[in-house]
Amino acid sequence: MKYRSTRANLNYQLDAPAAIIQGLSPEGGLFVPTTFPKPIFDLKQFKNMSYQEMAKKVLATFFDDFSDDQLSQIVDEAYGNQWDDKEIVKIAKHANNYYLELFHGPTLAFKDIALQILPRLMHTAIKIKQNDSDIIILTATSGDTGGAAMSGFKGQEHTHVIVFYPYGGVSPVQLRQMLGLKGDNLTAIAIKGNFDDAQTNVKKIFNNQALVKKLKLNKLQFSSANSMNIGRLVPQIVYYFYSYVQLVKNGEITNGQEINFSVPTGNFGDILAGYYAKKLGLPIHKLICASDQNNVLTDFFKTGTYDRQRKFYLTNSPAMDILVSSNLERLLFDLYDEDSNKLAQLMNELNTKGKYTVNPIVKEKLDQLFAAGFATEDEVETEIKRIFEKDHYTLDPHTAVASFVTNKYQEASHDQAPTVIISTASPYKFPETVFHALTKKDVKEKGIPAIKELNAFLQEDITGNVNNLIKAGNYQEQITEANEMENTLLNILDI
Repeated sequence: MKYRSTRANLNYQLDAPAAIIQGLSPEGGLFVPTTFPKPIFDLKQFKNMSYQEMAKKVLATFFDDFSDDQLSQIVDEAYGNQWDDKEIVKIAKHANNYYLELFHGPTLAFKDIALQILPRLMHTAIKIKQNDSDIIILTATSGDTGGAAMSGFKGQEHTHVIVFYPYGGVSPVQLRQMLGLKGDNLTAIAIKGNFDDAQTNVKKIFNNQALVKKLKLNKLQFSSANSMNIGRLVPQIVYYFYSYVQLVKNGEITNGQEINFSVPTGNFGDILAGYYAKKLGLPIHKLICASDQNNVLTDFFKTGTYDRQRKFYLTNSPAMDILVSSNLERLLFDLYDEDSNKLAQLMNELNTKGKYTVNPIVKEKLDQLFAAGFATEDEVETEIKRIFEKDHYTLDPHTAVASFVTNKYQEASHDQAPTVIISTASPYKFPETVFHALTKKDVKEKGIPAIKELNAFLQEDITGNVNNLIKAGNYQEQITEANEMENTLLNILDI
């Protein structure tokens, strides 16, 4: 399978290993398959597969340059003893909806699903391509990607992870996960600005051809660990299929029955994986795009205009505090019938004017595929308390966003399709918000003491990965100006 850019013509194509190593296309576009696989998965065939077996099947479909033995090793190492649950993901039913728990990995967030795979894919890709450059994993994070990338790439040869995050814009636990993780190839830097500032400057650095040449002279090469990298996106398709098959096996739905997925959405990678699952034949009725108070996507689905020119909020669901959703570009590429010129025009409008509007045909396609809504910070806390009081089940703030939006959507639309809510993080990653939602009291102290205080309130056993977090080392923040990110990077690399 070959990969092309959303913004370049078909003359520029790469195989999967090269696309994974490179991360972003030189003109700023995202890599997509030149020919998307036709629906080929027999759900009955999936019925008795483990998560690992299903992952191998999906990865082999997209990454056929990797041998079966290579993919088996990658998957088995990625989904091994570092997970608290041998099933990798779990489904819980509460308040008539299903919650797909994706947070049983080493950093307690759904990012682990893909970021335990990506470093191993990249390591193998470097061997396949006989690449003699070290890879600089350059990533902006709103909280979870940073810790998960650093955890996944820790100790991986020929890679160095450099993460930029918004100063004061990530939770105490997220900060501890990034800065408490020690490794010679790991660096995390705070910037004075928000996530969009970090992401915009990371893209500028990627697209600085003079800098790229300078790196090449020093046998260095950029790549990305966020969901702009196709090697990060594809592994996320797996849990949509896995959850569906589990519901069939448990007698909750019949094979072929359409269901909804509700997804807490920031950079649009997670929900895009759901769209790709639908393209591969999974019977999905609606993908519900759930946003926090930074509701740029809700407005986009409502009006067809994407307008990032608005107030930016730091909310109690920090991983979703985003105004520029990069992976939306891949969806639009598809809905514009793979017109790279049109995509380049739209992305240029977003960059220069701060907004763009899709045409009526694309807007109609969006209406058929998606529903959207958002939750305020108060509504997030109300939803955490509602589900806890109803079923003694604890949501993190991001999952609460999706749960709230789902509830409102179901009331308004009377859509009775079974709905899976993507549960993206453990409540112990955001103990301050969860504790306040459940008790209306503030924690005595943020961070690790807050985890212990929440646990005392919930009176439940703490998992191994939560214990690992509690034992993580101390840290010291490094801070730079947003416009100094490139110079900071050069100092880190000593070039």
